[in-house]
Amino acid sequence: MASAELRDELNCSICLSLYTDPVSLRCGHNFCRSCIVSVLDAQEAAGGYSCPDCRAEYLERPALEKSRKLRNIVERFSSTQPGMEETRIFCTYCTKSPVLAVRTCLQCETSMCEEHLTAHNKSVNHNLIEPTVSFKGQKCSTHKEVLKYYCPVDAACICVSCWVAGEHRGHYVELLDEASEKKKEKLKEYLNDLNPQKTVIQTRVQNLQDRKRKIQEKASDKTKNISKRFMDIKEQLEMAEKKVLSEVSRQEEKIVSKISDLIKKLEIQEDELSRKMCHVEEMCRVTDPIRLLEESDITVCSHGGDKDTGGDGGEVSSEEDLDEVLISLTLLRSMRDIVTNVTSELGVHVPDILLDVDTAHRRVKVSEDLKTATDSDNKQVRPESPGRFVTYSQVLSRCGLSSGRHYWEVERNQIGDCSIGLSYPTIEKEGDKSAIGCNDKSWCLCRYDEEYNVWHNSDVLSLSVEPTCPTLGIFLDYEAGRLSFYELCDPIRHLHTFTASFTEPLHVIIYVDYGASVTIRS
Repeated sequence: MASAELRDELNCSICLSLYTDPVSLRCGHNFCRSCIVSVLDAQEAAGGYSCPDCRAEYLERPALEKSRKLRNIVERFSSTQPGMEETRIFCTYCTKSPVLAVRTCLQCETSMCEEHLTAHNKSVNHNLIEPTVSFKGQKCSTHKEVLKYYCPVDAACICVSCWVAGEHRGHYVELLDEASEKKKEKLKEYLNDLNPQKTVIQTRVQNLQDRKRKIQEKASDKTKNISKRFMDIKEQLEMAEKKVLSEVSRQEEKIVSKISDLIKKLEIQEDELSRKMCHVEEMCRVTDPIRLLEESDITVCSHGGDKDTGGDGGEVSSEEDLDEVLISLTLLRSMRDIVTNVTSELGVHVPDILLDVDTAHRRVKVSEDLKTATDSDNKQVRPESPGRFVTYSQVLSRCGLSSGRHYWEVERNQIGDCSIGLSYPTIEKEGDKSAIGCNDKSWCLCRYDEEYNVWHNSDVLSLSVEPTCPTLGIFLDYEAGRLSFYELCDPIRHLHTFTASFTEPLHVIIYVDYGASVTIRS
């Protein structure tokens, strides 16, 4: 008995055999190294780790500590059981020569071979189970009797004494086999309920994996395309650089050549003057009056009157300078061509948006370049117009957008409230329904009380985003029915996208109040 209990303590709970190279987890439970490694490998695939005995969870794969004392105990125990194989259970009665057991008796707590089992069955009617050396869980901890019944009231396996005279007296009980079969039926029903749920989850996981793969493939393609575009832009920039530098070199060469020619002429004149000066100085030292007066090589002239010095005195005129305007225009044109090529490749048009004064409310002041709308306390003097907003301080753009993909920017001052969006030209001009976003003909982003809202058909959605940048980007894809707003901070932040089926040309619409001002930047 003592030997069987000791062996039970030395059995790995995974393989149910004596420990082989025992190791322990931080929770204190021991296992064969190969057994726990296999379990951890399986758990790694599931994404979490836990102890097979106490279910203690670990965020990372737990380290395995060698149990040297336990290994020594196992070795000493094995040495006292000659001929016994760790993975086998032998007959209790075959003491001279170990014989494998075929059954174990719970009442007797003995294991028997075929021969001893036959004799045992003739004498008593005991419960026989598969060969084991562990009787934990098979007998009542209070009465040390075999567990035969199941108490549904307390959900416990009990012995006869527990039912007749113990704490389960008077309870309805079932035989273990019957209770086990009932529970199996319930588990099967539960399993049948879980299978559809598992199928749904597997389907969702598969769909998400497919979506993940598509996003990764799309991102990879987009990365390649963007890299190629930047290579093209770099080539265009290099060509633009060469063109501008060539223009600078051309002007430099032209002007420097003129200056070099002038320098050569002046140097010749300088040499001639030096020669004359030397001769004059020499004559000044002559003491013979006749010789001096008869010298015919000297020309006496007034100071600074020698024509050989050059009329411009060796100075370069202001016209002979680098044409910085021409250089700047060459640079600007090259940059414009690059931007035009990029927008053309992206299929995006940058419209030149002008505000329509004939639609502007009298409180809206429109700038001379028709790019800025400002709320003004002074009403503007304007003629009557059927298209003029009457109730709200709003203004429409002149031209509408009825196809294609477009992008433009607006910049607001950080005063008052404003709304920016798109509208059909048939929007009402008077009454509550004429307000931007309060009808089915307009879509807008509103900055109100230090936060962003989006409006359409009187439905408002608060973005719960604090404005951080005065400049906004607006993108319209007419055919796709997409209108997107972006805050041009660093990095650029997407605010909201409307989706709709547009049926009329879309005009830019601006609302300003309490001193607000909005400028269109094409």
